[in-house]
Amino acid sequence: MDATRPDRRTDKPGTRRIIPGEDPMEHLSRFAREFLKALRNLLPIVLVVVLFQLLVFRSMPDDPLGLVAGLLIVAVGIALFLHGLDLSIFPVGKNLANQFVRSGALGLLLPFGFAIGFAASVAEPAVIAVAEQAQLVSGGRINALVLRFVIAVSVGLVLILGVLRVLRGWAVYKLLIAGYAMALGLTYIAPPEIIGLAYDSGGVTTNIVSVPLIAAIGLGLANSIRGRSLLADGFGLVALCVMVPMIGVQLYGIWVYSFGDSGPSPPVTDAGDGPTDWVVGMILGLASMVREVLPIVAVVLFFQWVALRRRLPHPVRVVTGFIMVLVGLYAFVVGLKLGLFPLGTLMAEQLIEQGVPALILLFALLIGFAVTMAEPALVAIGEQAQDASPGKISAFAVRVIVAVGVALGIGFGVYRILVGGPFHYFIMAAYAVAIVMMFLAPKYIIALAFDLGGVTTSEVTVPLVTALGIGLAAAVEGRNVLIDGFGLIAYASIFPVISVMAYAMVMERFPRLRKEAP
Repeated sequence: MDATRPDRRTDKPGTRRIIPGEDPMEHLSRFAREFLKALRNLLPIVLVVVLFQLLVFRSMPDDPLGLVAGLLIVAVGIALFLHGLDLSIFPVGKNLANQFVRSGALGLLLPFGFAIGFAASVAEPAVIAVAEQAQLVSGGRINALVLRFVIAVSVGLVLILGVLRVLRGWAVYKLLIAGYAMALGLTYIAPPEIIGLAYDSGGVTTNIVSVPLIAAIGLGLANSIRGRSLLADGFGLVALCVMVPMIGVQLYGIWVYSFGDSGPSPPVTDAGDGPTDWVVGMILGLASMVREVLPIVAVVLFFQWVALRRRLPHPVRVVTGFIMVLVGLYAFVVGLKLGLFPLGTLMAEQLIEQGVPALILLFALLIGFAVTMAEPALVAIGEQAQDASPGKISAFAVRVIVAVGVALGIGFGVYRILVGGPFHYFIMAAYAVAIVMMFLAPKYIIALAFDLGGVTTSEVTVPLVTALGIGLAAAVEGRNVLIDGFGLIAYASIFPVISVMAYAMVMERFPRLRKEAP
């Protein structure tokens, strides 16, 4: 979406624009809409789980109320988090980006890109969840905080590269080929314990916090520079942000497993039985969330007050949104621990007990397709692509093609865990196919295809898929949780890239199909 365009949700012909924060009822209405969206995103997962429980397992989980409560808390957390971002961080951040683009202040735009990429990745809930799981299953050798900083620095640096790409008109496919060649080369020498985690880390960097900001920067730059194409040049920043963390995490893994010592195991949090323990735990959790979101706020305030020397617009609204972000992020993490992680582990155990690999693959395919079709970030990117390329791309067709790619990717990853085999051979083959297809596919689709691969791993998909992979690796004899448990997110990211490029190639070969597409 062009960052300079009016918000279509509020700027409608014949109506007065409602500025969030003016009316308390508007807060409630917006929160209700976000909550319903979150529930709608969770519904496909619930339907698949219920169908398997009733028709295949003929049983219900031991604590269904706890799982439902966890899912509802996740939905509440997502709604608060999104609404808080809309009130505070996103408007201020996009306003800063627009000012840099309009003034051509390259000296400020580059450090702003690095800072916002770093801050958004550090605060990304999916990055936090995957990093904590990596520390847990590695027995403390992989430090969750250090891993998050490695990912965040990678995203910040690649945003500088991406901004320069748009400004200088560099072809994105050349950067992608060079970057993935480096990532695949490191795969040969990186320890096997880190490879799956590295490729998963690339998939989780582009999510609910980072995608809107990154997409706004790219499209805003392309729209402001004469001779740039929105489709070919506006997209691609998300793709680069997926690629570079794979390199950074593999380098971190080489250092850790070559020179580092096994660190302390992550502490086990005991909520306690009394209300005092529960209150203390809640306070500590909220304090932790402040630490997660504070980098974004610090970046925004620094560039607003120090770099641009301008007052913060609507300070009451910004503070309200910041508080909602904190509470929502805390609720999100609590809900994951209560609902989605136990649910994924439970389903993996039940499927393994059945002893029917076909059922495991069917579950993986259905979960992948259902969740992706409801992914709001995918819907938004698809609509932007359709608007940027009239007659070339259908938003609905893109959603279906991407959902099929995610389903096949997760299914392929589950199959690898079941039959065994080195992860790096499988993932290298998939990326090799994608690299070859970059030479064959229409050039206008490459940046969009890799961007779509980055937005398919949502705040709901990541914890569930990660838990499924870890659960399967723990249940299948002869598998190593750290080596084999990670990697499903990587497949869920690269297979949509292949499917979208294949779709574009077919549409170019048979133009009549494009006219008949919905």
